[in-house]
Amino acid sequence: MRLPGDNEERNASLSMKYMLMGVSLSVLLILGVVVFTNKQEEARRQRLRQQEQEKETTVLALEHEDGTGEQAGTGENPGEGGEDAQEAVTEQVPVVGFAGRKSMQEVERLYQENKLTASDLDFWDMYPEKEELAAGIGAGDAAGAGNTGNTGNAGIAAGEEKDKAARYDEEAKALAEEEEKKAAEEDPSKDGKHTLLTYADGTEEWVLINPYLEQNTYDYTKMQMRADKMAYYEDGRSISYLGADLSKYNGDVDFHALKESGIEFVMLRLGARGYGSGQILLDEKFEEYMNKASEAGLDIGVYFFSQAITAEEAVEESNFIIQTLTERNITYPVAFDMEYVQNDKARVEILSKEEKTAVARAFLENIKAAGYKPMIYGTKEWLIKEINLTKLTDYDIWLSQQKDIPDYPYKFQMWQYTTEGDIPGVEGDVDLNICFVDYGEK
Repeated sequence: MRLPGDNEERNASLSMKYMLMGVSLSVLLILGVVVFTNKQEEARRQRLRQQEQEKETTVLALEHEDGTGEQAGTGENPGEGGEDAQEAVTEQVPVVGFAGRKSMQEVERLYQENKLTASDLDFWDMYPEKEELAAGIGAGDAAGAGNTGNTGNAGIAAGEEKDKAARYDEEAKALAEEEEKKAAEEDPSKDGKHTLLTYADGTEEWVLINPYLEQNTYDYTKMQMRADKMAYYEDGRSISYLGADLSKYNGDVDFHALKESGIEFVMLRLGARGYGSGQILLDEKFEEYMNKASEAGLDIGVYFFSQAITAEEAVEESNFIIQTLTERNITYPVAFDMEYVQNDKARVEILSKEEKTAVARAFLENIKAAGYKPMIYGTKEWLIKEINLTKLTDYDIWLSQQKDIPDYPYKFQMWQYTTEGDIPGVEGDVDLNICFVDYGEK
């Protein structure tokens, strides 16, 4: 019984046989081609060997004729005739003539008779040494200079080297200056476009100075400090005003003693909103301070510690100030003082920069509408990072920065330069300020 796969196996066997036959024929064909090619190559080599032998035979024949030509001449002088014949033959003999046996023997004889080395050759002395050459050139230039009155080639060369060195120095200096300028531009402390902020936790940050805000133009070389009293001088006289800011924490104050010690104005804390409770309170010493400062003849301004978290609360605070100042005379500004608190959480910490700006603006606009001079109080860091000054350019700035020279880049009108002042009339430390504007005359 034939199985289903028998035909397939038989066909596969036939295919294998045909394939083997085809491969065998291909191998035989390739071998035949190789054998034929080798025979052709061998025939070509035999032809080349025959040609070489014919050339050698020709050379030997020419050498033979050369020998007979030396003995046979024509005309009256056979020797000369022989030389002419030799020259004629020599001109016709190709270089391969040296392959002849006689020529090779002649070469060997010359080689044995002449054992010259490289040092025996006389052409090495044809040219002067480098030192001699340089000396000769220098002498020639010097002689030329003496004869013609010119500086000579040596002088020109020296001048060119000097000019080249000078140009190199100038280019190196320019490159160094460019690199220094580039480094300064990349260093925010030197580029004049940044200012340094130092936060309460000690961290620092360089921030870009806003070119669209008015810069301050104070000449700090005109500042003078005498016994904790700061003054700004112009043409030999003080054009600034000295003040103190006071709150219940200063206790009993002798305002007449303050006046006599040189204080010209006071900024009194009118009140505050609780940073936790949110309740508005009048400063416990405000009424007393207000009355005594007026009696002493001091100019008076006020400030309010704000913890408003909405524009409505800011208006509430400003209305409280306006009501408290009714029938009271002040000549200096009403300042908005928003701050964080140390070692505790303040209400305003939840506000964004724009929200704090909106609160401040609502407060200041209401104060201005009531006829008072509005002002913003803050540290350098608070003014630059916590509020948007570009939206508050209509209001004066009271800067709090305790250092010899302020580095706040923008315009300000009042500067709290110390919180540790020592002045007659106040027990303990007191905040002292310098004002560059005479608000009493406005």
